[in-house]
Formats: sequence, structure tokens, C-alpha cells
Amino acid sequence: MTAEAETAPLPKITVEEPPPPPPARRRRSVFSRLGDLPMRVIYRGVAGAVVALALVVAAVVYSVTGWSKGTPTAAGRGEPPRPAQPVQGTQTTQSTTAGEPSAPAGVPATSGAAPVTTPVSVPSASTPSSSTSASPVPTPAPEVKSALATAKADPRIPAPPAVRKLANYPGHGAPTKGRVKDRRSGISFPRFAKAWKLTKSAPFATRRVLPMVKRAGHRGLLVSCPVPIAVQDELRDTAYVAARWTLNYHPRGATITWTASQAFKAGKRKGWLLGYRVKYKAGGDKHVATAAVALVEVPSAKPAMVFITIPDAQKKRWADINTLMSGLRPL
Repeated sequence: MTAEAETAPLPKITVEEPPPPPPARRRRSVFSRLGDLPMRVIYRGVAGAVVALALVVAAVVYSVTGWSKGTPTAAGRGEPPRPAQPVQGTQTTQSTTAGEPSAPAGVPATSGAAPVTTPVSVPSASTPSSSTSASPVPTPAPEVKSALATAKADPRIPAPPAVRKLANYPGHGAPTKGRVKDRRSGISFPRFAKAWKLTKSAPFATRRVLPMVKRAGHRGLLVSCPVPIAVQDELRDTAYVAARWTLNYHPRGATITWTASQAFKAGKRKGWLLGYRVKYKAGGDKHVATAAVALVEVPSAKPAMVFITIPDAQKKRWADINTLMSGLRPL
């Protein structure tokens, strides 16, 4: 009888359970995450959003106002009008529609038997259509009166005089010594030696005066300069406007009466002379000054002007007007 072999017990096998999965992380919303961002990032984001919103609003406003001012839209432009088709036979042509321009003026009408073609201008895509909106018509500025028209409308000065020579005033002119050379005006004239005194020139190029006379209200004045007013088309008209300007150097309320109007030659240069009397009041008394203004064409832009006025209180010097005007010469 055999003995039974001793058997060893089998080892116990245990299976370990896998660890439980970690709990799922709850997903945070976008707004809850904003708290983790630095404040400067939030401020920049808000500023960017505001700028973007402002740009959108500006674009909307611009497009709306642009349309209201006549900016054509894609739908407003439409297709360019087509030229009228030739009409065959005896049918007459129909009038153009409201969107098509009419035939140019001066084109003769054709008979019904001949084809008629109406020329049509096709507006470009960048040019607003005339049917969309009418462009505003600028109001014309009021016409500015010319210096000549203003002078003619001045009640202090009559209409331009007829041609008349300068009178020879009684007496003898003051003695002269040499010549006054006005280089600024481009003219020279006799230099009176005694009675006429040199004084401050401004605003003229040269200026001389007679002594003051009590109760005369005015003193003798002799000046030269480039003509200080707008040059007119004719030298005669420029002299007329210049004579009106000389009233600035007479008592207030003075008026002009013409005594001379003539063309003359200063050397080889053309000139025009106006003689006149200036009536005015001083101290309640009536006075009359005798005056003359002469213009000479010179190479510079404006004619040279010589102006002399002598009140009745110094009428012994009226003959100086003849001496002055006959001695004008261009430089």
C-alpha cells in the first residue's frame, strides 16, 4: 500500500481593485475667469471695445448722412440709360424718358423716314447721377463797384469834364532853383526856391507847403507820388478818380468844379491833366481853392501823380500851377 504524497496548499490570489477615478473638475464660466486676469488687461479690453463700437457708429452715421447729401447707392445708380433705337418707316420718335437727357440744342429734327439717334451721356460710376440729387447752386456774390463807378456816383464831384485847356493864371510863378527828382514816382518838376517849404513827405514821395494863413481853413499843398488809387483802363479815367481822392486833403464837405481837362506830353511820355476849383467853408466863410492833378505814364507799374492845391487866401501863388505843370518831366 502506497503512501499518499503530501500536497502543499495553493497560494491565495487576490485581485486588487483599481483606484477610483479622480472627481471631474467643474468647468468655470468665462465671467468667473475674469477675476484671475490683471486689471490692466481688463481695462485695455474695455477700451478696445469702446473704440470699435465708436468706429461702427461713425461708419453708420457717415453712410446715412452721405446718402442724405446725395451720395448715390448701388441701387440708385442703376444701369446707364440706353440710347433710343432708330425708328423705321413712318413712325414718329417718342419723347425721351425722365431719366434720359434730351437732344442737344441746335440739332435739326429729322424726318420720320430717317433713323433718329439721341446722343446720351453715360455717367461714370464715380459721378453722382443728376436724378439722385441736385447739387446746390452757389449764390453769386454781389458785384463790387469799380473805383470809376464810385467816383461818378459821388455827389461831391461832377461827371468827367469835356476837353479844356488849363488857364494861364495871372501873375508870375515863384522863382525856381533846380529840379525835384522823385525817383519813387519816376518824375521830376521845378523846385520852387522861396515860398514853398519842404516838409515831412509821408505818406507821399515828396511834399511841400505854403505858410498857414489865418482863417483860411486850408493851406497850399504840393505833393508827388505814384498814383494812390486803382489804375483804370484809360489814363483820363485814372486822373478823374485821383481828383476825387484829393478831396481827402481839403476841408470836409468840399466839392469840385472842373476848369480844365487835357492830354499833354511830359518829355516823350503821355500824361493827363485835370484842373478844378474846390469850394469849401471854414469858420462860417465860403472859400475857393484852385487845384490841379496831373498823371504821367512811367515805366513803373503805376503812373506818377503830381497834385497841387492853393486856397484863395494865397491866390498870388495860383500862377505856380502853370509853372509846375509845364515843367513835368519823366526821369
